[in-house]
Parts: sequence; C-alpha cells; structure tokens
Amino acid sequence: MKKLLYITDQDEYIDHSFIGPLFETHLKKYLNIDIVYFTEFKSDFERKDEHRFTVPTRYKTSLLDKLNRNEINIDEYEFVIVRNDTSILKHILQQKDKYNYKVGYRLSFPKRRAKLQEDIANNNVGLFDMISSKLKTNSETKIINECDIFLPTSQSMHEEFFDDVTIKTFICSPGINPDILHPNIQHEGNEKRFFYAGTLDSLREFEVVIEAFSLVASDKWKLTISTKDPKYALEMIQKFQGLENNIEIHNATTRAQLLDLIAAADIGVALLPDIPVYNTSTPIKILDYYSSAVPCIMTNTSHSNRIFTDHHDAWFSTFSKTKIAQKVEEIIKLSKDDVAEVGIRGQKRLLDIRNYQTISKNLASSLLAL
Repeated sequence: MKKLLYITDQDEYIDHSFIGPLFETHLKKYLNIDIVYFTEFKSDFERKDEHRFTVPTRYKTSLLDKLNRNEINIDEYEFVIVRNDTSILKHILQQKDKYNYKVGYRLSFPKRRAKLQEDIANNNVGLFDMISSKLKTNSETKIINECDIFLPTSQSMHEEFFDDVTIKTFICSPGINPDILHPNIQHEGNEKRFFYAGTLDSLREFEVVIEAFSLVASDKWKLTISTKDPKYALEMIQKFQGLENNIEIHNATTRAQLLDLIAAADIGVALLPDIPVYNTSTPIKILDYYSSAVPCIMTNTSHSNRIFTDHHDAWFSTFSKTKIAQKVEEIIKLSKDDVAEVGIRGQKRLLDIRNYQTISKNLASSLLAL
C-alpha cells in the first residue's frame, strides 16, 4: 500500500478523537500511515511505536530533515497531509519537488478567525487587527492553493472562510466511530439531565444558556457542566440565585471520564452563538453525545439543519434565552422513552452520514486519484 505522513498540530498527550479513529484505525485499511505529534516537553525525537513519532516543537519548520536523520525515509511517502499549521505547510511545500509527494492541508477549525471574533466580542480589536487578519487570510489562501488537495471540516466552512481556494477539495468532517459506541445509562430519577461539555468564554456566550435555564418554570431538571475552567463556571452560576442545587460542575481530565459523564445524561447541550466560526461545522461535543445515543439541543443553523431534523433526531433553538428556555421546557415534558428515541434516531443518522468507515474509504479514494 502507498504511504501517507500525517503531520498534526497537536501534542502527544491530547485525546485525539478525530485522528485516532480516522487515521490510526479506519484509513489504515487503504494506506500505510505514519503520524507526527509535537511536544514542548521533550528534547529530541521519539518513536512512540512503528507508525507514531513525537518531535519537539522547535523542529516544526525543519521537520523533514529531522525525520530523515532519525531513519524515517521521506522518499517513501506518496502523500503528506498537514493539519492546521501553515508554517509547517510552507516547509512541506518547499520540499515537495525534492521528494515528489502530494500535499494535503487539513483545516479542522478556523482558530485565527475565532480569536478575532473573541477579540471583537471583548472590544479588544482595532483597524490594524482587521487589516492584518485580511492579509493573513489572503496569504493563507495562496499557500493552500499550492497544495494538491484541501480537507476542510465542512462545505460551509469552505464557502465562508476559503471561497478562494480552488484546488481539489474533500470535505473531511468529524464523525462517529462505529466500532466504539457507548451505552446510554438510564437513570431512575424523574428529572431530565442535561449535559454541556466544552470551553466557557465570552465568545461562546454560555451565560445566555445559564440564564435560559434560570427562566425554566419547572424544577425537574439537572445540568452537568464539564469544563477546564470550573472556577469560571461557578462564578457564572452564582450570578443566578437558586441554580446551585440544579447544576453540577466537573472537570473531566480524560476522554474516558468525559464519555462516562455523557452516558449518564439524557440530553446534550450544544448551544452556541449563530456566528460563522461556530455555525459552519459540527462541534465534536455533538458527536460525543450521539456516540452514547444522547440526543442534543443545538442552535438552529443552516449547517445543523442539513444534518438533523427538529423534534425527530435533535432539538433546535434560536440562540436566545427565551427561546432556549421554551425548548428546554418542551423537552422536560417529554417522557424518558420519547427522549431516548430521539437519541437513537440521531445516532443512526450520524452512522449513516458521518461514519468513520465511510469517511476513510472516500478519503482514500480521493487521495489515490490525485
């Protein structure tokens, strides 16, 4: 089989919910794959196993030389794919003619755009920042167009942020791993148990969600939050009198802990502002919820309603405190069986259209056709 080198922008110790099932499992049926991770904590190259390598971050822009010096023969690779980092991509493109590989660029999330939007939300951006961002976008687009294939997370993301990218494109969305589905644990309580996983910051406006729950007339609900900043979450909740008894805060430090918490929930929460950085892709948390057949309440966007159907395999809401509160009250009135059925239908829907087995097969076909 032909060989592919996948160069991540991630640390070796991160739980790789996308890289693991796609590149380390299913795509290996069609290609021999080696994966590079980066580390700030080690001083030299390390071979984790036969196909995974860890490289100190200071070698990012001289990576191929570093790999060659450690007996990784770059001449053997037919394809090299870079994830998110254009500085690494420049290095790979500079060496393309020397090694005669095809180059792909994987865009998982427009991080720079998200940072700009966060700065705008915090009134911390000026004209120079806007001009600089535009120039960086033009430069980034030019670099991507030098590749052989572009791998954005969604068609919406491509159209919104990279409409000027004209090379061959394969939509490489995150999905569900059919080999690892987690059973939903049905609790005995009468309340509906909601769950939110993820970052809390000003751009995500999670305070809108908390305020929505404070408006819910029924008290037959619980909300569990898992976040890396539990102190911030507690400070937010304390602004709303009487919510402490209905909300629990966790900091799941491993993916296994997170999935255990999700499996014990009834409804996942994926309510985010309706802005391009969020409404052009499916949040990983949604896929995590449905891996346990936990149905999700999410913002109604042109992206989400291409995948799900309101009241059938998910619930949609406008991102406002009153609309969210109304939707939560509707869900609370449903029977536990009705809620569970929505989750089962949602999981089946994602297994039909966002299945890593299918994604890997189609990706391999696109690469081999270059």
